[in-house]
Amino acid sequence: MADKANTEGPTTVEEALDPSRALVPAVVRMNETRVARGFWPKLARTAAKIPFAREVVSVWYCARDPATPTAAKGMMLAALAYFVLPTDAIPDVLAGVGFTDDAAVIAGIMALLQANLKDRHRQAAQTALDRLNADD
Repeated sequence: MADKANTEGPTTVEEALDPSRALVPAVVRMNETRVARGFWPKLARTAAKIPFAREVVSVWYCARDPATPTAAKGMMLAALAYFVLPTDAIPDVLAGVGFTDDAAVIAGIMALLQANLKDRHRQAAQTALDRLNADD
């Protein structure tokens, strides 16, 4: 009998962000939707405040790249979903420390999946950030 926790969709945010469920298709779809809806608005609000903006956007481009393996995409989408969530371990509104948990998640995913992050993803990220900064 299939493990119910590994086949059904998440019912809570905690379940959606559980690393052991990052590759469950329903969780991947939920994270993909969450990231599609919230990534650029959050980045536009926070890019100037976070020193790891280029890394976050590089992961976003890598997760959207058809050449990136599905398993890597699922883990990247989970990390990006954590970034866009308004509520996380350390609230983003706390000056100085609010993004440390987000930075740790992004650094971890980049270390784990560094072979998938290509120069083209980093270049696209820099171009996007330059364009975002020019709009300010």
